[in-house]
Amino acid sequence: MKSHTIAVTMGDAAGIGPEIIAKAFREEPEVLRACFVAGDVQAMRRAAQQVAVGQAQLPVFQISTPEEALLAPPRCIPVLQIGDALAPVAMGQVQACAGEFAGRCVTWAADAALKGEIAALVTAPIHKEALSAAGKPYDNYPGHTELLQARAAVARNVSIAEMPMRMMLANEALRTVLVSIHVSLREALDAVTFDNVLETIRITRMALRDVLGREPRIAVAGLNPHAGEGGLFGREEIETISPAIAAARAEGAEVHGPIAPDTVFMRARHADDHPGEFDVVVAMYHDQGLIPVKYMGVEQGVNVTLGLPLVRTSPDHGTAFDIAGRGLASAESLIEAVRMAKRLANLT
Repeated sequence: MKSHTIAVTMGDAAGIGPEIIAKAFREEPEVLRACFVAGDVQAMRRAAQQVAVGQAQLPVFQISTPEEALLAPPRCIPVLQIGDALAPVAMGQVQACAGEFAGRCVTWAADAALKGEIAALVTAPIHKEALSAAGKPYDNYPGHTELLQARAAVARNVSIAEMPMRMMLANEALRTVLVSIHVSLREALDAVTFDNVLETIRITRMALRDVLGREPRIAVAGLNPHAGEGGLFGREEIETISPAIAAARAEGAEVHGPIAPDTVFMRARHADDHPGEFDVVVAMYHDQGLIPVKYMGVEQGVNVTLGLPLVRTSPDHGTAFDIAGRGLASAESLIEAVRMAKRLANLT
């Protein structure tokens, strides 16, 4: 039987994750219906208190299975305790215990999604330094995406190389998918290969075709200024990116490029009075693709993992240690991530 619940992993307890989750349940209870927190009961009670701000504190309702979230009383925060309770943590500081617990929650939610026990997962921010400080096995992964990829590979009994995935960042105006994710710029340049670019186009096409119900219009950004200017500023467009685009077109993809990276995002941007030319931009590396989306507003951005046999979204921001525990963080991006997860999981 298909699950109709969504797990929201708590993120790093020393960051803003718990409080934006508590805010989301307070501000948009209908959007958060059928959602529950995979996390720590006491940490969520503390977060509920932090965001009450003179209002009645939302109660935390402990559940023992995901499906119990559907039976939770209204105006409460259902929480599934993941393993042993987390000792209280100092807000805004890197702590190995918080990193370990955050990794534990993501691992549990990934495995539950892969087994069909939940319909999707939405991940609140983790701190990569805290995750690394937690030690084995979490120090092997630079972030959520790589950890989810590893769990999916284990579940399908394949190598990580056989479980390709990509990151998409999306808001109402722009979608962008990355050829490489959390690697150095030097490594990112080396990752611009025929196989990687073609695979990114394939994953993007398959994911957005399901979402849009039609063939997506895919733009591919060049790597070099002016998309290489005919080889004057680099030959990657000629020798690598264009052949990958041609191969994707031969498979039936509606793909355009390579297009100069300083104009392609403007051409793809959607506005009410000016629809974008493209549905998505494939960017060659992390900052090339994410800066344009984040510049338009971190609060509206949603991170979506493409290519894995599970639905995962997350807000487009980090742990914000500088304001953690003060009730100042906006829940808007998290709420949008829940909306996106419901659409992708066909729960709306």
